[in-house]
Amino acid sequence: MKIICVVGARPNFIKISPLLDELRKHRGIESLLVHTGQHYDEGMSKVFFKDLDLPSPDIFLGIGSGSHANQTARIMIEFEKVLAGERPDLVVVVGDVNSTLACSLVCAKMPVPVAHVEAGLRSYDRTMPEEINRVVTDALSDYLFTSCEDAGGNLVKEGVPRKKIFFTGNIMIDTLLKYRKKAGVRILNELGLKKNGYALLTLHRPSNVDEKNTFADIADILMEVGHRIPVIFPVHPRTRKNIELFGLAHYFRDCSGRGVHAAEKGVFLVPPMGYLDFLSLMQNSKFVITDSGGIQEETTVLGIPCLTVRENTERPVTVREGTNIIVGRSKKKIREEVGKILAGRVKKGKVPKLWDGKTARRIVKAILKIKTRKEGART
Repeated sequence: MKIICVVGARPNFIKISPLLDELRKHRGIESLLVHTGQHYDEGMSKVFFKDLDLPSPDIFLGIGSGSHANQTARIMIEFEKVLAGERPDLVVVVGDVNSTLACSLVCAKMPVPVAHVEAGLRSYDRTMPEEINRVVTDALSDYLFTSCEDAGGNLVKEGVPRKKIFFTGNIMIDTLLKYRKKAGVRILNELGLKKNGYALLTLHRPSNVDEKNTFADIADILMEVGHRIPVIFPVHPRTRKNIELFGLAHYFRDCSGRGVHAAEKGVFLVPPMGYLDFLSLMQNSKFVITDSGGIQEETTVLGIPCLTVRENTERPVTVREGTNIIVGRSKKKIREEVGKILAGRVKKGKVPKLWDGKTARRIVKAILKIKTRKEGART
């Protein structure tokens, strides 16, 4: 059985790593890793391969950045050639990036069976490019592996047959649990940070950083938070570009190449992190402010308070059961929740069902069962 696993951006690497490890335990499975190159530079891609012990891609498409339409189209053109040459039995896509959508579309046209890992997540906000990617990928997929129970319910409401849906758990947590000890504290020492003595920030969604007035409003409340506790901000290249373009540099302090002294306050810009360094910053922080989906899940498992700067989430289980709180862009809400955390009134959460580090094993078991079922039908 030949299986192609597709990655394109950093969240994909975290999800595919444990799956590749599990697939390669089975002698009857040949697995190939295709990297579209949607993200490919030292800070955004290469360091993740090193941190996660990922093998070099078997096929690298080298697509690079571009508009959604341009990037998706170029991935489709190149991936079609891969499918024609390799003729796999199954293609596995993960997450909700443009590579996920593009490769699913090609598979549907060829046709080649496609499995979507992390299927069924819904924000019900069609202004999010990721939501479009999720909905279309799920509609085209032959097998849908879900990370939480409500994701399966979303798929059933959309008319997906139950026999296509497999509740296997959260594969990001496989990686988190495997590497959390290895993450260590090197980056804390390098930056001069103490455990629980800082907040961690990520901000990259277009709705937050691509419009000047919106970004300025967020930066204003972040600076206020930074006056109460140092805020460490590993800044996405596009976000850093917009900080300069919109004239917002005065809200931030660039500490590239130097540490953060304990007495200092502010929002400190640092370069993008590899997986291990970022995990170290996250699990040792007082709290996290983010607009990322995956970080909502990781903080829930780590028991770290998470304030999500969005009006919605495709991961409601992190709010219902975990440590996540949706604060939107409300200065009042952010101010209140930060005050509660600093006063020790922290939201308690629990780890959702099947977020136990065994998801990759369950996915491969399901794939092998599907293979056996299909072979039985042919005979």
